[in-house]
Amino acid sequence: MTSQPTLTKAENGHEGPGGPGDPGSGGGLHAGLKNRHLSMIAIGGVIGAGLFVGSSSGIATAGPGILLSYALVGTLVVLVMRMLGEMSAANPTSGSFSAHADRALGRWAGFSIGWLYWFFWVVVLAVEATAGAVILEGWIPSVPQWAWALIVMVVLTGTNLVSVGSYGEFEFWFAGIKVVAIAAFIVVGGLAVFGVLPGVDSEQAGLSNLTEHGGFLPNGPGAILTGVLLVVFSFMGSEIATLAAGESEDPQRAVTKSTNSIIWRIGVFYLGSILVVVSLLPWDSKAIADKGSYVAALDSLGIAHAGQIMNFIVLTSVLSCLNSGLYTASRMAFSLGQRGDAPKAFAKTTSRGVPRTAILVSVVFGFVAVFFNYKFPDSVFLFLVNSSGAVALFVWLVICFSQLRMRKIIQAEAPEKLVVKMWLYPYLTWAAAALIVFVLGYMLTDTEHDGRKTVLLSLLVAAVVLAIAFVRQKLGAGEERREQEAVTAD
Repeated sequence: MTSQPTLTKAENGHEGPGGPGDPGSGGGLHAGLKNRHLSMIAIGGVIGAGLFVGSSSGIATAGPGILLSYALVGTLVVLVMRMLGEMSAANPTSGSFSAHADRALGRWAGFSIGWLYWFFWVVVLAVEATAGAVILEGWIPSVPQWAWALIVMVVLTGTNLVSVGSYGEFEFWFAGIKVVAIAAFIVVGGLAVFGVLPGVDSEQAGLSNLTEHGGFLPNGPGAILTGVLLVVFSFMGSEIATLAAGESEDPQRAVTKSTNSIIWRIGVFYLGSILVVVSLLPWDSKAIADKGSYVAALDSLGIAHAGQIMNFIVLTSVLSCLNSGLYTASRMAFSLGQRGDAPKAFAKTTSRGVPRTAILVSVVFGFVAVFFNYKFPDSVFLFLVNSSGAVALFVWLVICFSQLRMRKIIQAEAPEKLVVKMWLYPYLTWAAAALIVFVLGYMLTDTEHDGRKTVLLSLLVAAVVLAIAFVRQKLGAGEERREQEAVTAD
């Protein structure tokens, strides 16, 4: 095991092209991310556009009880990130959980979860590009929506192709805007809730909104679980910091810091901001349903042009998600290529340490998905979105099982590298895995919000990828056996 950003043959048990010593690799990835980049990537990674635009449906479903839904998913994310932090602090790599699964569970696991994760992010590229294009077209309608999607994708592809430092700098400012905006919202909204801010309707705003209008759980305890289904995917992206750590100045320190800070980040940005929303307005307010939770909350504070302000913040979140999505997809493709699970070209880097082929292939698939969104939105694109929807939960489940095995490997080979440890191992790991399985099972009963369709289609895609993985592994084993027989015969 090593703290280098690239994996070696010894670490994975099989040959991986494009490693640090590969003459065609351009020298491998470079440590171009500064500590301030990693810090902001870690903070901004938990603030997705889904928090701003998707929370209103959760509030409508569970009322103030949506706080419990966010708390439940937040706790799960904290546990999963702690496990991932343990493995990544001991072995920071651009492949993150895919590389850990490769070693802990077998090559089939690393191959499968790596490609599923890549598939998830290239679909996200299309979703976010379209969301950003809608906002931009609203501001400048003379440019068609498809052109805005193209412009956004091309610009962010360019920043990723320059250098990892360029990606880090853009993400630093994108994430910074999100963090400042949501922090200001919490402060101003909190002052209004406690009656300190002038000009706010004191009869409408207040903590009493948490218990009035039908109580804290107006739609019953079961709505908490339904709320979980609606909010769980807005947490996807928390793991990006562990992938990026492999290209940082001090990978182990970066992973440790981001892992230790996940609790307050989720507590402040998710629970804090949602608490402000449901305290400022009654959960069943028509404004929340019509305008969205954050726009309605800003309107209630008397802030002029609340809708446009929120559009700017959402656009920033969309650009941030696009930027990080392209980075994440390309680094996963790079890692797969390096381990021999993708074309060798994916593992080659430029003189600046940029996996150019991996980036271009990822963005091409993103463009294809954007095309499907405009040409076949209710068939092909809907299939892509639904079939990638449960991948987040699959990734978290694989992280749980990888950590159970990897802890024993690290303790046997390099116990001094256990600088981050999972709490109450192995009990909390098993508890987190059980919760993920329960959520997946509960989704199968959900027909109102397409939970059942999402799980079944995601399982179908996962089954196809797994089948390919096992066929590849069997063919590889056969080839290796023939080579050994040839050597013996000689």
